[in-house]
Amino acid sequence: MYKAPIDDMTFALETLSQEMPHLAQSLPDAEMIDVILNEAGKLAGDVIAPLNHEADKKGGAVRQDDGSVKTPDGFADAFRQLAEGGWTSMEAQEAFGGQEMPLALSSCVNEMWQSSNMAFSLCHLLTQGLISALQHSASDEQKACFIPPMVEGRWTGTMNLTEPQAGTDLAAIKTKAVKQGDHYLISGQKIYITYGEHDMAENIVHLVLARTPDAPEGHKGISVFLVPKFLINDDGSLGERNDVHCVSIEKKLGIKGSPTAVLQYGDNGGAIGYLVGEENQGLAIMFGMMNHARFNVGLQGLALSDRALQQAISYAHTRTQGTPLLREAKTPIIHHPDVARLIGQMKAESEAMRALMIYGAALLDEAEEGDEAIRRRADFLIPIIKGWLTEQSLIMTSHNVQIHGGMGFIEETGAAQHYRDARILPIYEGTTAIQSNDLLFRKTIRDDGLEAKSFLAEIARDAQLASTHEDNVIQSLASQLITKTVEAETAIDSLLARQNQPRHIAASGVPYLMMLGTLSGAWMLLKQGIRAHKLAQQTGADTDRLNGKLSSLKLFAALTLPLVTSYAETVSLAGDATEALDVEALLH
Repeated sequence: MYKAPIDDMTFALETLSQEMPHLAQSLPDAEMIDVILNEAGKLAGDVIAPLNHEADKKGGAVRQDDGSVKTPDGFADAFRQLAEGGWTSMEAQEAFGGQEMPLALSSCVNEMWQSSNMAFSLCHLLTQGLISALQHSASDEQKACFIPPMVEGRWTGTMNLTEPQAGTDLAAIKTKAVKQGDHYLISGQKIYITYGEHDMAENIVHLVLARTPDAPEGHKGISVFLVPKFLINDDGSLGERNDVHCVSIEKKLGIKGSPTAVLQYGDNGGAIGYLVGEENQGLAIMFGMMNHARFNVGLQGLALSDRALQQAISYAHTRTQGTPLLREAKTPIIHHPDVARLIGQMKAESEAMRALMIYGAALLDEAEEGDEAIRRRADFLIPIIKGWLTEQSLIMTSHNVQIHGGMGFIEETGAAQHYRDARILPIYEGTTAIQSNDLLFRKTIRDDGLEAKSFLAEIARDAQLASTHEDNVIQSLASQLITKTVEAETAIDSLLARQNQPRHIAASGVPYLMMLGTLSGAWMLLKQGIRAHKLAQQTGADTDRLNGKLSSLKLFAALTLPLVTSYAETVSLAGDATEALDVEALLH
């Protein structure tokens, strides 16, 4: 069973609101937040979560002979309930029927959807991304036509980038777009299109990267088009079927319930598409959607981590196996020291990840108002949120399997499903290596480390202020953080000193990202620990819950934060060792 972690979400929102005025002003009042989170939690736990394991066991979505796709039992009805409850409208602008809820709050709700059933919730996630992209880049006419039906949950959206020969290298795309009057005719094939065909909505709107005949080579010649599954009549009703069809559904390691389609465009003359923005400006528009998507994939890493944590806690409190040291016979395995260590570390890291997600969401919201310093910080954090949270999800879902022992290796328990589902997260929307290259070259080297060092300086300032705190746990973490920020800055200096050796520093990119992610998590827990200690002094305080926060802080400091030292050392050493490798010798 899944239970939404509403208390922790609320605590993180309240803690960060005290330090971020824009977040405090954008959030509804505490009573409304409580209603939103509790109602979302009920839908996630009672309706969406029960569909997850069954869809995985039965093999997921199925393509029919006519090219249509049947989603797993219950998915279409659950999506209808999502729409009827107004949940598909949370982030969109009011002008299009949306609620304009701050991303910091809607991301908490999205975590519930993804944690309860990631395969199902991917449809909603991509639709939100398309709405966001159109709000920023589409014409007024396109916005009025395409956004409201997606906000209502009647239509859904996809993102079509990848082709058989063009994955990471989008410059290699071959899909064609030929202008014909007020539209274009699209032809080509796109692969890995999540919810590219399904039976959960009456129409699907594809955002497609393609080239016009006279487009320049490479990235500069990419345009982006809206291609609906069904054409739209002047009165907004649906017209004839467009020339885009699903030719197959991929068989996957995980997220089996979500249909990952191969889409063929233009088999019968060309699919009608509508240019978004200007010709040859498509990559910039798509990257706007991709930033939104990368943040949300990081959110998925948190979501699966928390689902694994909940399952591990439940199992460890009921399973008896062996007698834990200095405990009575028949005592549950949670009392084995190593199981307690693993679960404690999972809990601490989950809380750190959630707070970092909310912090990043708040910055993304504030950046919309044009503050350049906030925009730089938000952009700096996107690859860290995407990379660190998804890499951690692999570790935490693996811990869950380990805690289940042999039963974790058996599909019946569901632990293996979370492990398999998590494996896609460090891959899609840009692998961890791509995130680290973005962080390294665009967000660190390009400005000579100014933003990276500013980020470290802010962590160090908070740590310095907390280093004399009356609570020993807070004081200890703060002192560690001061030391770790110095180590991290030394690592950054080593990267800057070798910036004329791009292959050397690229080999250090992932450890660099993981180093900053770990520091960020510790920083978030420090903020929460300070607030928890203060609240615990008040009359009538929930001391068990608040002391749990301090326990998480202590566990993170002991079990996770020390990794910064090894990451920092690897940043300095990885380049030389990797470049000295004779890759041809690996063949023998």
